[in-house]
Amino acid sequence: MAVPTNIKTLLSGNVVEWARIEFKETWDADASLKTICAFANDIDNWGGGYLVIGVREKNGRPEYPLQGVPAEKIDGYLKDMLNKCKLLQPEYLPIVEVADYEGKKFIVVWAPGGNSRPYSAPKNMSKDNRERIYYIRKMASTIVPSEAEKRDLYNLANNIPFDDRVNHEAELADLNITLIQSYLKEIGSSLYQESESMDFVDLCKSMNIISALPEYTKPKNVGLMFFSLEPERFFPYAQIDVVEFPDDTGDRIREKTFKGPLHQQLREALLYIKNSIIQEQVIKVDGIAEARRFFNIPFAAVEEALSNAVYHKGYDVREPIEVRVEPDRMIIVSHPGADRSISQEGLREYRVFSRRYRNRRIGEFLKEMHLTEGRNTGFRKICNALHNNGSPEPLFETDEERTYFATTLFFHPDFVKKELDDSQNDRINDRINDRISDGNIGKFNANDRMVLEAIQQKPYLTVAQLVSQLGISESTIRRAIRKLKTNGFIRREGANKNGIWMILK
Repeated sequence: MAVPTNIKTLLSGNVVEWARIEFKETWDADASLKTICAFANDIDNWGGGYLVIGVREKNGRPEYPLQGVPAEKIDGYLKDMLNKCKLLQPEYLPIVEVADYEGKKFIVVWAPGGNSRPYSAPKNMSKDNRERIYYIRKMASTIVPSEAEKRDLYNLANNIPFDDRVNHEAELADLNITLIQSYLKEIGSSLYQESESMDFVDLCKSMNIISALPEYTKPKNVGLMFFSLEPERFFPYAQIDVVEFPDDTGDRIREKTFKGPLHQQLREALLYIKNSIIQEQVIKVDGIAEARRFFNIPFAAVEEALSNAVYHKGYDVREPIEVRVEPDRMIIVSHPGADRSISQEGLREYRVFSRRYRNRRIGEFLKEMHLTEGRNTGFRKICNALHNNGSPEPLFETDEERTYFATTLFFHPDFVKKELDDSQNDRINDRINDRISDGNIGKFNANDRMVLEAIQQKPYLTVAQLVSQLGISESTIRRAIRKLKTNGFIRREGANKNGIWMILK
């Protein structure tokens, strides 16, 4: 039975994180069974992992030239592996494939997260050993869990992630063979060739997208999300809504909805955004041969933010992913919010390390298709793309109840409308005069008005730039800003250097 990826992909480390791969020169039952046990326990919901036999490793990476497994030893290794895996409790068998690569043979063992956690393995292979250990995987090491981690394992026993659960309302016929084969071909899996003649049930079992019980064959949620023609039948509002507000009045709205298999709706939504929303500007600078090129919003940041929303959305929540496109920003909202291990302060400072992923299987498929990055790298990629484009820093938000997660990507300052139209200026000035006449802010002097007008025209100005433009002292500028913020006229979004001022309406 083949694994749902290929050895070239595993050796590159570009799709499957190194922490989920372990390399062994030979089959060593004493050490390797512990690793299989740890992957099966999948304490952090990574999606299990891979054991590649026939590869020397150095610092967790494959060492070249590749060694391979001698052909005459393969049969013996496989028989011993089967016998030793029977020592795992509860019963668990990984999926094993003999792969050919660069003229040599390798044994690839795929150990996905099991459905009957926690699993234990013998402490050693001696005949008189009676001690069993619940091994877990941390970073790139197989370890004995602490008491707290052991409690976590027991808590996971009845907590299978939603995407990995069996869907009792669906049938095997709801999975589409064409979608499955298209996916296998795209990722270069050896299963693609076998799928032409392979029994459909065996194919689905190899991909771990159906229940393994012979008497009760039902699709898993992740199989329906990617390989059903209409996943919204089983997961209402499993869709992406792109809503555009061309102006700030809210009178005109353009809305487009993307449905279908998750990877298809993601790609279609990204293509629409790339063709209809993203704009490029080229500015020729005197004395410089190369023109300045930048976008209102860089595609790489949008791609990562929207892919992360698809990855981390709760598909048992009946809410779509919404992409709101306003005159000066794009806001991507999904439900529910971030895991409670991610603090509000960490979000503000872009320091994020999630203890567990909500959808371990969805992540596997998206990474195989290069639609999302590895562990906890999304924020960094978004920030780098915005920085390279000269855009303000992003804003990541969730609420205390963790009901939503919002990513705000601000447009490049040169794309933000620099001068408000007369009617909007009149509305703001009327509101200021009304508040002054009501006695809400005390004396609103000329310097306060100058600062507000400057911010209206150029929302990206920093305090230093306001000092230079207005010709008044920094302390006066800061006093005016404090008064305007305290009384609800303005707020700052993003960092001091790359943020943007918002006029509150």
